[in-house]
Amino acid sequence: MAEQHHELAHVFTDPSQTVNDARGTASRDLNTPYTFPNYTKEEWTGKAETLRQQIRVANGLIPPHESTPLNAQIFGKIEREDYTVEKVHFEPFPGFFTTGNLYRPKGKTGPFPAIVSPHGHWGRGRLEDIERGSIPGRCINFAKQGYVVFAYDMIGYNDSGKQIEHRYGGAKEALWGLSAMGLQLQNGISAVDFLQDLPDVDKERIGCTGASGGGSQTFILTAVDERIKVSAPVNMISATMQGGCICENAPNLRLEASNLEIGALMAPRPLLLVSCTGDWTSNTPTVEYPAIRSIYTHFDAEDKVHQVQVDAEHNYNKESREAVYAWFAKWFLNDEDASKYKETPYEVEPDEDLLVFSDRDIPEHALKQDDILRAWTMLSNKAIEKRKPTNEDEHQQFKEEIGSALQHSLGLHLPDSSEITLVEPEGAFPTTYHPDYSARHLVIGRKGAGDAIPAILFRTEPLVGHDPVVVVVHPEGKEKLINPETGQPSRMIKELIIADRKVLIIDVFGTGEHGEYERSEETNYFTTYNRTTAALRVQDIVTTLLYFTTRGDVSEVSLIGIGNAGLWALLAAGFTNIQNVIVDAAQFDNTNQEAYLNNLPIPSLRRVGDFRSAGTLVAPRNLIIHNTGDVFNTSWIEEVYKNLGVKQNLLVRKDKMPDAEIAGRIVEL
Repeated sequence: MAEQHHELAHVFTDPSQTVNDARGTASRDLNTPYTFPNYTKEEWTGKAETLRQQIRVANGLIPPHESTPLNAQIFGKIEREDYTVEKVHFEPFPGFFTTGNLYRPKGKTGPFPAIVSPHGHWGRGRLEDIERGSIPGRCINFAKQGYVVFAYDMIGYNDSGKQIEHRYGGAKEALWGLSAMGLQLQNGISAVDFLQDLPDVDKERIGCTGASGGGSQTFILTAVDERIKVSAPVNMISATMQGGCICENAPNLRLEASNLEIGALMAPRPLLLVSCTGDWTSNTPTVEYPAIRSIYTHFDAEDKVHQVQVDAEHNYNKESREAVYAWFAKWFLNDEDASKYKETPYEVEPDEDLLVFSDRDIPEHALKQDDILRAWTMLSNKAIEKRKPTNEDEHQQFKEEIGSALQHSLGLHLPDSSEITLVEPEGAFPTTYHPDYSARHLVIGRKGAGDAIPAILFRTEPLVGHDPVVVVVHPEGKEKLINPETGQPSRMIKELIIADRKVLIIDVFGTGEHGEYERSEETNYFTTYNRTTAALRVQDIVTTLLYFTTRGDVSEVSLIGIGNAGLWALLAAGFTNIQNVIVDAAQFDNTNQEAYLNNLPIPSLRRVGDFRSAGTLVAPRNLIIHNTGDVFNTSWIEEVYKNLGVKQNLLVRKDKMPDAEIAGRIVEL
């Protein structure tokens, strides 16, 4: 009999049945074919704004660190007949160095257009000079044509290798939005800053081009920095391969997106797609180019996007380079005569004359690789601290800036009630009626998302008006809120029902009736393309809450998070218009890196303020945080509530609050 009562906690009458949640199937990866949606102009406008923010958060740009001097050093000039070459290093942030070479025209009058020139995964980095691709060759020819060009190291290559290895980063760095890709994007943005500071550069004529991994750097920089006016990513943008290196796969970068969308963010600025027949860009003329061109059509700018395909293996060879020379000349030199921009012979300087640290040591204050995360976390905490709201206006600014950043860290979709479904699936227990309440078995989901959240809705009988709703989440699922001997809901739920509350208990992703899933979060770049289990659990709470808060026929919505579910609930609560939040902090050490890695391995979570930001988003509403022990630090949240003049709306308890008291508090609030 006990077993039968226990089963009443399930949605389905068949104990072996589980929900069919599409999120639990095989995961996306860098080789998953991608179909570009047929965006309307309105859809693209919304997507572009969201995606730019997604890229910024994924690469650790939000909130911005305090601006610091580049401390640029230019030296070692070599003068040739019609161009010069110099060595350069500067600091995107203190102690972290960008290294490269500056090529300038000689015998011409500026100011000149400038080109940011990232290299790809060539064996010799920015020094590579082979038939298949020459970085010095393209820089010399650009300089001869009248451009200032900065060719800089990918991290770990050449001079940069004296400070950091190329395959830098992992899960602990990801928590802080720190990655190889993010550092290279910092290099690119700072390269634009550096070029704009040069007196011989026209600040309004800056472009970017690179191939392979340098192509990835090109379209990422172009996407987030509108100072790039002309762009030419070479042999990279593909619907079938998104980039095979850690430096091309920042966590959270491609959730519901691909390089096609990222490349299309260039619109309506001039964009040239160079592809070849011998790699993953072989279909560019018929697949990727038409997709991106469809976005340019929305801006009446079809003339500003073009494609050229070269019959060759993966490359940035002479033919590809000449196509790029002509493209830049058209837009920066107002010259459409491509025949004038054929490559001329060039001579590459010896390595020691190009390497920045060939004849000098790396500066003493340069960070060692093991020190970079520590320095980054200090800058990030300082940036968050600077944004701690002291009044209502600052609180609103915080919600707009950091709230958006936290949303993208969690990968949250915020549906309205019209996008959310509540169904009684086939095979479910029918609604059961008891003297004081009914229990309705449901599955909640989002239209088109394929998610499934098993739930039981308890409500008084007969129904009284627009009853307040309480959502309760347990880390082991809703069956832990049902007495296995009697089949009755727990005392806390009963007391809420008696107090005329509807109570909804749910199985968030991976708990209760979800069963086992195929996805493995240990695969390479998993978080670039997929949300973590922890993030999906936060999404399920948000989805459930938004169903009620956006309906208009519910008077009040409250949230209770039990055990570790209290952590998920606190992260979710600020994105909904609920009135009361009671969460169990589960004695989680919210200042400890390992605690996050073990329980909440969510990319950029700490970079955007973790629970400090989550609690700030809940303010000024009623918030109770209990079971903090001596480890869950609430000082930031307490200060925010005090600054907003609502400290009476926050209660912090070190001990674990009994269930009966939790129910009583909800009724009192």
